[in-house]
Amino acid sequence: MRLSRLAAALPFAHRHTGDAVEIHGIVADSRRVRPGDLFVAVRGVRVDGHQFVAEAVARGAVAVVGEAPVDTLLGEQPSAGRFSYVQVPDSRGAWGWLCAAWHDFPSRKMTVVGVTGTDGKMTTGNLIDAILRASGATTGMISTVNARIGDVEIDTGLHVTTPDAPEVQAYLARMVAGGATHAVLEVTSHGLSQRRVSGCDFDVAVITNITHEHLDAHGSFAAYREAKASLFAGLDRSFRKPAVPKAAILNQDDSSFDFLSALPADQCVTYGVEQRADVTAHHIHYSGACTHFVLCTPAGEIDIETALVGSFNVSNILAAAAAGVALGIELGAIRAGVAGMRGIPGRLERIGEGQEFLAIVDFAHTPNALRQALGTARMMADRDGRVIVVFGSAGLRDREKRRMMGREAGKLADQVVITAEDPRTEDLDAVLTESCAGATAVGKVEGVDVWRVADRGEAILFACRMARAGDVVIACGKGHEQSMCFGTIEYPWDDREAMRRALRGGTLDTLPTAALT
Repeated sequence: MRLSRLAAALPFAHRHTGDAVEIHGIVADSRRVRPGDLFVAVRGVRVDGHQFVAEAVARGAVAVVGEAPVDTLLGEQPSAGRFSYVQVPDSRGAWGWLCAAWHDFPSRKMTVVGVTGTDGKMTTGNLIDAILRASGATTGMISTVNARIGDVEIDTGLHVTTPDAPEVQAYLARMVAGGATHAVLEVTSHGLSQRRVSGCDFDVAVITNITHEHLDAHGSFAAYREAKASLFAGLDRSFRKPAVPKAAILNQDDSSFDFLSALPADQCVTYGVEQRADVTAHHIHYSGACTHFVLCTPAGEIDIETALVGSFNVSNILAAAAAGVALGIELGAIRAGVAGMRGIPGRLERIGEGQEFLAIVDFAHTPNALRQALGTARMMADRDGRVIVVFGSAGLRDREKRRMMGREAGKLADQVVITAEDPRTEDLDAVLTESCAGATAVGKVEGVDVWRVADRGEAILFACRMARAGDVVIACGKGHEQSMCFGTIEYPWDDREAMRRALRGGTLDTLPTAALT
């Protein structure tokens, strides 16, 4: 493909110098450049791709996209070779648009739904996908766990957020090739702020909630909210497809509602449990095994029965149903899609080894998610049963939430076991101490009803050993994830297998012993 054709896809002003060369591939890692490639110099947190332009050209790159003036790029290696150059104001954003153009803009050939929020993105995205499939649509989905193209699932990695632009566009292109009519994308704040979905033309934007999370990366709650809001702000500027309106799906129960409702959209569909909204739930009945309610929409009412439990899952279902309403899906298909969802891996997932108490693994890793998970666990326990929680907080991430999560656990659980959750290069004991301080601040006493057990496998075993009939043991924070980070290494880890081992009286001992001492 000609460089001029790729550059024409950029939605912002740019300066093109050099020949109209033929491009054989697009890369942003100089080590992966092959002859004929276009190298995109992206500024990262630790590394600036502009420093590697000379290396990329020496490896055969015939063109470069970057932000710096062309005469500053080769440094002391001006003889590295000739190349065409496109100077842009935002090379990371340009990378997404170039990848979209390379694949002939696949998102313009489908109806694309983006789901963002602090908690509940994956569940809501899966619900929307299930509703679409129940309506007869052919779908694809990209989540932080995997990509699904038709009936084929692709693992997207161990510890990832929204995939980078090349992968996103390649997945979308494969969906189009497979005949997909709709795509559902789980979109994180990192994915939005780092422009990983640039070049994706969304038609429906869905928010679950915006609560305390990722302030280490965004710097403030306002900046975090702005990152989420960019999904909605982009609706009005995105490519318009015949007979597909741009719709915003907003949570009227969430503090983000007033802020997001001010952004332009062709259509706004609101949902909420506690307030009057376009899509809401009446006569909600919770049990430990399922949830019943009446779904009320502008198109009418319908009974809903779901295996998903907890008030937060009612909100997730309402968000998905509101997206269905915006897309004109019949209520029967919405009910069938919701009923067909039996659960999400690592989300309130029950683990059974014949024990007399309930054992659960959940992904809750924010204060709000932990609060919701523990409230649901309380509902699932017997009348005299106790809630025993195992949780941790990640190293090199939002420090403020450590005490916040300790407080939530201290208030809502009977016994609290604080353990490792991706300590990375931080001192693990210091991380545990902060969370423990939150629990003791609300009345827990260390050694009596709150404990620090650094080894996560031992912590889960400790919790299971103190459990009795009617209790709920819930391990929070890892959910579906398949690794845990100590230092800079991702070690294999699965909370579900650790829970199974604990229920059988053992531990999952694949973590580095030295890091736990």
